[in-house]
Amino acid sequence: MNKILNKLFLTALVLVGVVAPVATTVQTANAQEAIPITILAQSASEQDVNIVRDQLTRAGFQVETSLQPDYASFNAQKEAGNYDLAISSWTTVTGNPDYAVRSLFKSDGDNSIMSNPEVDELIEQAATETPEEYVDTYTEFENQLVTENAYIVPLYTSLKAQAFNQEVLNPDSIRLSKSRAFAWEPVSYVDDSQHAERPLLLTQTSSQLTSLDPIKGNDGSINQLNTNMYVRLINLTDDDQITSENSLSYNHAIADGNSEYYFILRDDINFAQIKDGAAVDTGDLVSAEDVVYSLNRAKDPNSVPDHRTYSLHEHIDEVSIVEDIAELEEATLSGSDSSVKDALEEGLETPISSVVASEDEVDNANGNYQVVKLTTTQPFPQVLNYLGHQSAGIVSEQQVEAINTYDIESYDVNSDIAYGDQRAVTEGGSYDNHLWTSGPYIMVDKNDYQANFVKNPAYRPDTDADANIEQVTVRFIADSSSALSALRSNEVDLYYGLGEVDYPIVENESSLALQSIPSNAVTYMLFNVNTPGRPVSDSADLRKSVLYAINQEEINAAYQGLKLPAYSTLSPLVETGNTLVADQAKVEEFRNNYLNSATE
Repeated sequence: MNKILNKLFLTALVLVGVVAPVATTVQTANAQEAIPITILAQSASEQDVNIVRDQLTRAGFQVETSLQPDYASFNAQKEAGNYDLAISSWTTVTGNPDYAVRSLFKSDGDNSIMSNPEVDELIEQAATETPEEYVDTYTEFENQLVTENAYIVPLYTSLKAQAFNQEVLNPDSIRLSKSRAFAWEPVSYVDDSQHAERPLLLTQTSSQLTSLDPIKGNDGSINQLNTNMYVRLINLTDDDQITSENSLSYNHAIADGNSEYYFILRDDINFAQIKDGAAVDTGDLVSAEDVVYSLNRAKDPNSVPDHRTYSLHEHIDEVSIVEDIAELEEATLSGSDSSVKDALEEGLETPISSVVASEDEVDNANGNYQVVKLTTTQPFPQVLNYLGHQSAGIVSEQQVEAINTYDIESYDVNSDIAYGDQRAVTEGGSYDNHLWTSGPYIMVDKNDYQANFVKNPAYRPDTDADANIEQVTVRFIADSSSALSALRSNEVDLYYGLGEVDYPIVENESSLALQSIPSNAVTYMLFNVNTPGRPVSDSADLRKSVLYAINQEEINAAYQGLKLPAYSTLSPLVETGNTLVADQAKVEEFRNNYLNSATE
């Protein structure tokens, strides 16, 4: 990794020497031609805002900025349409390209504000293709998204980094994964006698949590939290490979045809709940029945109000419990002559003697297992990546149904407390912790300053997967400089999401260690194309004029060469060959096209 950073740093030195500023000839243009542009962002993105503002100003735009203190305020302004450009970021936490585009840019995507039938068709086509086939399709997708319609303005791809106190935390226990959120259970202290009493101190930006129901949120406020509170059928390795390790499954298998997927479940994970401030074993097995329930509600856009992740699971057709062992014996493994049963049995201490429908009959030690079968609407191997996402976390059917007694059609966010609502875990009069979690940790409570978690005592106890540290505290620190200061002053043990500009500070402190890898995170500006009457909503020419005013080389130089080029959210995943080159001539050409059409 040091070689990568050195190479990037040398690149920055070259860029600083050769990058010319964007042409400024339009600075003397008639003030009436200076088109107003409002940039919306969170305060954490202030550096990006300043760079982009200066570039657009030099290109002849009249720029206003709207900096919001947190995600909730930012999102409120975005939903109200009070912007032309919103600085956004997207991390493909599932490691597959479909995730990088479906939710954001498909007409019915749960995070999309745009609608383009050709874009939709390309997303669907690429979803059915192999990696060798989908490069051309995704290239054309980018052409439609950026080149032809300028729905977004790409800024950069980031490195993913974290810094930690290596005098407190055992460096061998600290993982940095390309896509998945930071896993807490492997972490250990240098002094392991502290595991029982000393909380692991972490930090995140947002204190307003979208939802602790996995399907109702897909943002930085909850991704890491829910990832550690809800187990999934599979996981991603640190380099984005599918694995059953540390999941609810011993093994998984894909049947011939790539439309049927089988998972053999563990029987050593129960749901945890909070009683008198402590985590206790509910005695309820995380079972196949809960898996079927969880995935059916995940794919159903109408299963809960404000469902934000259904588009990730829309390729799930049916989820069922296998009741006949003959099905496993007769199904052939994809790309092999072996049976699905052979694949599911690999490494098991006790072979499969029967498959059972009810959790009451489960007894792995005697060969009685539950097996879940998932069928997709079409051959779609990328479905496995989505099953590793936090939105596919397994919830308790019993508990969710007990809490969600409201009528969906008349749900009132002000009075109805849905499962996972942060009000149920917030200190004060609304506190009534109803969470049942299937993962290694469960939240006890939160306030405006921090959230407190304790270990699930029923998550694979007395195994290597059992969490090492009993308590975790996540402190809410909105400002990146303050978060780094907290790390340096021992107020937190690890800072996840360290910005590149802070690498030298960490490297110069002997107590701190830096981990960094190229990430799947892309920062871009999203045009407001959903507010009729707003110029950028109505004119692709105006959007393209803004697009070509952006100089990614200047942005990279401002970050000491530690940013990577981007053309879309696909850039870290698929090599399309598309690049954005600042071009003042195109800025003026498209602006003139817009002005001429506006006067016709």
